[in-house]
Amino acid sequence: MSKDVLIGVDAGTSVMKAVAFTLDGRQLEAFAIPNSYETLANGGVEQDMARTWADCAACLRGLGEKLPGLAARVSAIAITGQGDGTWLIDATGAPVGRGWLWLDARAAPLVAELRASPIGRRQFELTGAGLNTCQQGVHLAWMQRYTPEILDHAATAFHCKDWLYFNLTGERVTDPSEALFTFGDYRKRRYSEDAISNLGLSKYRRLIAPICDGVTERHPLSAAAARATGLAAGTPVTLGYVDVMCTALGAGLYDPPSDCGCTIVGSTGMHIRMAGDADGVRLNERSTGYTMAFPVPGHYAQMQSNMASTLNIDWLLDLARGILAEAGVQRQRKDLLLSVDSQVGAAKPATLLFHPYISEAGERGPFVDATARASFIGLSSRHGYADMMRAVFEGIAYAGRDCYLATGGPPAEVRLTGGAARSKVLRAILGAVLGSRVRTNSREEAGAAGAAMIAAVSRGHYKTMADCVAVWVKPFLGPLEAPDQELVDIYSSAFPIYVASREAMVPVWHALAARKAGRA
Repeated sequence: MSKDVLIGVDAGTSVMKAVAFTLDGRQLEAFAIPNSYETLANGGVEQDMARTWADCAACLRGLGEKLPGLAARVSAIAITGQGDGTWLIDATGAPVGRGWLWLDARAAPLVAELRASPIGRRQFELTGAGLNTCQQGVHLAWMQRYTPEILDHAATAFHCKDWLYFNLTGERVTDPSEALFTFGDYRKRRYSEDAISNLGLSKYRRLIAPICDGVTERHPLSAAAARATGLAAGTPVTLGYVDVMCTALGAGLYDPPSDCGCTIVGSTGMHIRMAGDADGVRLNERSTGYTMAFPVPGHYAQMQSNMASTLNIDWLLDLARGILAEAGVQRQRKDLLLSVDSQVGAAKPATLLFHPYISEAGERGPFVDATARASFIGLSSRHGYADMMRAVFEGIAYAGRDCYLATGGPPAEVRLTGGAARSKVLRAILGAVLGSRVRTNSREEAGAAGAAMIAAVSRGHYKTMADCVAVWVKPFLGPLEAPDQELVDIYSSAFPIYVASREAMVPVWHALAARKAGRA
């Protein structure tokens, strides 16, 4: 039987997915298991490592049940997953505690301390990534300061996808994207001892895994993993780049010679620009965002990320659901979403301002402030629910413009992916706020597809990534949607007010946080 299937595994924050694709990028089947994690009183957010691997294996078995004979058809398995975070194992390969997710905020005071010192800028200029509470480097620095016994017991520090790759292959490695933005010199595309020592982690250098580039390297599926997954021992396994890079790849960020951006409108908001070489990287004055190695030689993706994007919409929907429930009417979010587009489309633009910082972890792009919180500005008795929801849509779009400006400005064309990209009104608002043409990728599993594309090039099914993009991405791109000039003018005048008001809120956020902590 021919090896005509590629499997992409995407271990997300909300869902674990295994997706089967043909060699020309058509999705055959998918199997998913909801993810779960625990939020701690001290700001920690942790996930059970053993269960995460069990869920991955179960997804692959479930995929095999949907596609009889799958094991004999698989050309390669590719792994991607949620970024940042810290997943420690000992010398035997057993977990050391639970995995710290990117949502973990317990290191926020340490991040503020480091960013206020010369270390913050030095680290940014080396790695191209601003220090924030999500990152493994500051997680390890926090552990060294407060719980060094954990690090003394650990042998390797992984990210989520690295832990799964270890269980599949037995290899202790990480990919170029997460390695470089955490501890690397992005210009040289290798680890930097200065980046490690800046965080005071030279003592624990042994924890940092070697870099494995899945575009050119792969390892065989182990016998133990074959028994757990139902797949054939020896099947090539590819370590994909971090999920946001795989999603951007699958959504169409890389489309030479076009100059495109990619916005992922999901629970979080990702706003990404391509740099064709290290000289094309633009480091901002605030020392924020990420510079990530891209799975194309010499290329980098610069990203600014909002902690919360559609989470703001979910919050307002849940307020409405709560009110309806009090009246004995039960509704799901999806029920309310059916009418949201028409309601928001009918509401007047820019009559309210909304800062979309609904996450308890604050904000990380284009500024870093763990105390940042959401707010409406300009409410009056004439505003209704639709006006508030429109302001939330607009706030998400303003945050996107804020992020793109930190990487050099909105690109002429932005490729959209993520669940909310299906909203015609949100696309129109985002395009107008950015002043960019937008184009939506209809592929539902862009992250898994991007990982599988890396495997497709690694296995030689395509000579170059550009060849793969032509087959896997372009057929899924929708028509170009030009921005409405009237809306462009309205939002161009409103955006400076959005920025000025969020800057004016900083002392208020800090005062509220101090009061909550009992320090005021």
